[in-house]
Amino acid sequence: MTAGNDSVLELLPMVFAAPNEALTRAEGVLAADPPPLHASVAHQVIGIWQRDFGDTRLALAHLRRARDLAARADSPEREADVLATLGVALVHSGRTREGLAAFERGVARGSGHTRARVLFRRAYVWWVLGRHKEALEDVRRAIPVLRQADDVIWTARALTLRATVHLALGSVERADADFTAAERLWDTTGQEHDKADAVESRGLAAFRSGDVPAALRLLDEAEERYAKLGTPTFMLTIRRCEVLMAAGLAPEALAEADAATAALDGIGGQSTRRAELLLVAARAARLAGEPRTSLARAALAVRLFAGQRRTWYETHARLVLIEARAATGRGSGRLVADAAAVAERLAAFGAPAAPEASLLAGRIALGLGWTADAERHLAVAARSRHGGPPLARMTGWAAQALRARAAGSARGVLEACRRGLDVLDDHRMTLGASELRARATAQGAELAALAQEASLVSGGPRRLLVWSERWRATVLTAPPTRPPADPALLSGMTAFREIAARAEAARTDGGRPVPALEREQRRLEREIRSRTLHMRGGAPGDGDRFDVGRLLRRLGDGVRLVELAVLDGRVHVLLCGQGRVRRFEAGLLAEAEREAEHVQAGLRRLAHPGAEARLPLVEAAGARLQELLLGPAAAHLGSGPVVVVPPGRLHRVPWALLPALRERVLSVSPSASSWLRARDTAPPPGGRQVLVRGPGLASGGAEVTELAERYGVRAGGAGGVPGAAGAAPGTPGAGVHPARAAASYARDVSRTTVLEGDAARVPRVLRELDGAASAHIAAHGTFRADSPLFSSLRMADGPLIVHDFERLDRSPYRIILSCCDTARFASVGADELLGLVTALLPLGTAGVVACSAPVNDEAVVPLMLALHKGLDAGLSLAEALRDARAALPDDAVHRATGWAFSAFGAA
Repeated sequence: MTAGNDSVLELLPMVFAAPNEALTRAEGVLAADPPPLHASVAHQVIGIWQRDFGDTRLALAHLRRARDLAARADSPEREADVLATLGVALVHSGRTREGLAAFERGVARGSGHTRARVLFRRAYVWWVLGRHKEALEDVRRAIPVLRQADDVIWTARALTLRATVHLALGSVERADADFTAAERLWDTTGQEHDKADAVESRGLAAFRSGDVPAALRLLDEAEERYAKLGTPTFMLTIRRCEVLMAAGLAPEALAEADAATAALDGIGGQSTRRAELLLVAARAARLAGEPRTSLARAALAVRLFAGQRRTWYETHARLVLIEARAATGRGSGRLVADAAAVAERLAAFGAPAAPEASLLAGRIALGLGWTADAERHLAVAARSRHGGPPLARMTGWAAQALRARAAGSARGVLEACRRGLDVLDDHRMTLGASELRARATAQGAELAALAQEASLVSGGPRRLLVWSERWRATVLTAPPTRPPADPALLSGMTAFREIAARAEAARTDGGRPVPALEREQRRLEREIRSRTLHMRGGAPGDGDRFDVGRLLRRLGDGVRLVELAVLDGRVHVLLCGQGRVRRFEAGLLAEAEREAEHVQAGLRRLAHPGAEARLPLVEAAGARLQELLLGPAAAHLGSGPVVVVPPGRLHRVPWALLPALRERVLSVSPSASSWLRARDTAPPPGGRQVLVRGPGLASGGAEVTELAERYGVRAGGAGGVPGAAGAAPGTPGAGVHPARAAASYARDVSRTTVLEGDAARVPRVLRELDGAASAHIAAHGTFRADSPLFSSLRMADGPLIVHDFERLDRSPYRIILSCCDTARFASVGADELLGLVTALLPLGTAGVVACSAPVNDEAVVPLMLALHKGLDAGLSLAEALRDARAALPDDAVHRATGWAFSAFGAA
């Protein structure tokens, strides 16, 4: 072998280390009219590049040319190597029979080291085809020969492949061992593309072991590495979509999969990858509640996999197709048989999805009343409850719960649901980001619904309350993991704030958006969100279990807590107080949601003068809401304070508008457990108070100016807060902290800081808010339904977002948000809410006053001043807000403003 030959052969490893450079050099070799052997290598390099990063039709043309040139050069080893590369390209283009035939010829032509490389690539093709037994056999034969030849690169590739096959079979520990061995080898090479692939593979391993944050972090790292090489990332997209679905982010997974499919089609890419992308899109669409989209994607995937002879993948696609058909209400005996057949084939493959298919067959059979068939399939699915990753165990417990229900055992249903939700809790607590924790609860929705149903039938109101609390607002049971002191994250948030401020200024000045700024803002949002999703949670723990007796003791005889549970679409009112829990049936949830939207529209109109004629319509809608949400329970509320605990889908109800609640001390809480924690939260020592005024308010944030004058403080400064010593405490009731003494809490405040103008910049605002006793923020609020953790309050230097609040060591004990839309939330997961208020409650805030609708800035001022007057007199937030509403002028604008604000928590 000459030096020239060595130089040309170096292009083959280079195509995986520096693919674009290898392509350029290969084209240069061909331009020099090389001998057949050199030309064969150059065409093979171009074929590999086109196969992996470009057009498969061009890839096949170059590889066939490389094969013919190798034969002309009379080099069996060269011909065997090219045949293996050609075989991979043929399989990826959907020509499975031709591809396997090329491998047969390659194995026959090669010997020793070359044959081992051919066997490795055939093992890869077996993996692509889902034939894992054959893949393990070929890679088992290849690895010893590659090691003996001291071929570091190909040995590392073979170990990575074997690990990937182990993962497909659910053998995570074996996979970890192979990935670790491969990574040690990659560290000794310059194969940058293979190194990126190794990071991607470790991300897949982390996902299979249940570590979603690590999987997202590693896949993002792999994407950065691929980007530096300028290579497409279709396989990475498939894996990332799988992780996103497990994290409850199915709509994002669907969007990514569809975008990648369009990009692949645009370059004439691999048919095999297209089928895999369609499969992952079908799964994402089903989880996102789009069964018809899922049907279309899954049906096409089934056809492609069948044509490619990829039975393993075809069977998985058929499972999604059956799930989508069942989701559209097409339950039938044929569907049961199809699901059972898919379950059998998946079990024969050793696929982890087999229990899911058995559960599906059992669930459809139950719907048809075929109890014997259902029991047979559910018993098979239930075996997975004792081992494997969390979601597989939850599948098993769901099957066990359905078995118990079919057998008429309420106790068995509740035990299975408890065990399944315990698995979900442990999994959820490994997630650091509050968004992931919230969305992950969707995976327990069926278990929670089954438990509530069983409780309603056999356990009475107390048990129903316990199970209503078991899955309600679970994200608030523990603070989110604090974002790391990551310089890239911090600089990204600063850049985001600057770009968002510039975009807002451009819209304000010119009235038109600036596309370049908005694109950069979206890019920075994606980067910030991506980094926060990488956060890992703390160790799983039991936490505080809800105790009905403790709740009733805290409520006493005067306070009522109204928890609304939804079963089969109907609202059930659980009225707690006077030492007991009573249940009342109210209206349909769907009707209540529609009425709440009408009320919100009415409040928006009433925020503007001249809409007085709509006031009776809004009040009438409030009466209808009361009938739908409280029903006969409204007559049993007593005369004392009321705490309302609504389900997530009713978060937009302005509860003070309901006639039975209009004159009351009223507070709202995401859960009874959350209210109890707020009651037991003590205010911080020192009593610092912070007043913040953001820019651009129509009123100029006038209440902040008046409050500062009341407390004798200048902007940006601090001073003593005067108060009339010895005033009487507020009326005991909901939200009154037990430690409140006769001297009012507000009058004990020793220092007040006012931030306005340039002083109201996010870093300074956060420093002052951290650990404060109370805070009042007057600013423009923006709710982001598309990305609720980017909901914001406008400060002098840009938006103060939910992610910023999550960086606080302790948010203010009390906080008043004199801002539009601050009490709006995104309902996600099983019954979770994402938004500004729900971000504050787990961080130490015991009480929040916030607004669920756009309001009139001028009308907010007297409401806020009256609210502070009540606080200065020692009232709780709920008490002060009740009195503040009563003190407003009796016109439509002021009444609507008062209804739009709610007190959350118990401070």
